[in-house]
Amino acid sequence: MNYRGCKRRVAPELTEPAPRNLANSEKNTEIRGGRKEEILGTLVGWLMRGWAKTLRVQIDDRCGVTLPNSQLPPVIYAMWHNRIFTIPPIWARTSGRFRRAAVLTSASKDGTILARAMEVFQLQSVRGSSSRRAVAALIGMRRTLKEGIDICITPDGPRGPKYSFHPGIIKLAESSRAPIVAVHAAYSSAWRLKTWDMLVIPKPFSKVTVIFDEILVIPPKLDDAAFVTQLENVKSILLTGVDDA
Repeated sequence: MNYRGCKRRVAPELTEPAPRNLANSEKNTEIRGGRKEEILGTLVGWLMRGWAKTLRVQIDDRCGVTLPNSQLPPVIYAMWHNRIFTIPPIWARTSGRFRRAAVLTSASKDGTILARAMEVFQLQSVRGSSSRRAVAALIGMRRTLKEGIDICITPDGPRGPKYSFHPGIIKLAESSRAPIVAVHAAYSSAWRLKTWDMLVIPKPFSKVTVIFDEILVIPPKLDDAAFVTQLENVKSILLTGVDDA
């Protein structure tokens, strides 16, 4: 594929095999959460939106995803789970003006809260995770990409450990041929909550720099060694600039 005006990264070579199965079964496939979680999620979304308006935001777009005339096809955004408070509202003010996107959220009650919060930013949701509804989520994300909608995945979500890297994002990119865009966020001043991911909350009126990195295209039909090469490369890129890994 040719993406005009976009930089591409080349993966280094590694040799160890990687786990490729998204899930051993499709047990517990129901989506959880009710009215209480939906209301809470909407409130969280509006809190995120209002909070983001106090921030001084700088965008570093290395792939053209924030440009109205970008030649990029639907992409897969990769970001760490602890950046989820900051990046969606900033995306809505930049790429979200002319691109559509959906977020992979878990089928749990927490996933329902997050899905409703994302609706505030006109972000759709695909429900599932590496532990529940994995196959359904993969099918849903592939369908979403075919419809011209970007996908956002947190590789260490929904339960961590922090900065771990589940293989689903590589499997999706391999099968869909959609390029991956790593999204970084750096903060001049922030709080870190005592959650499993140490959720980052930038202090009001602080500076936040969001980087949309160069695109990374995952080749199809990877063997195990090539699969782990791509996985470790994307993880390494996503860890760039992280100060608490």
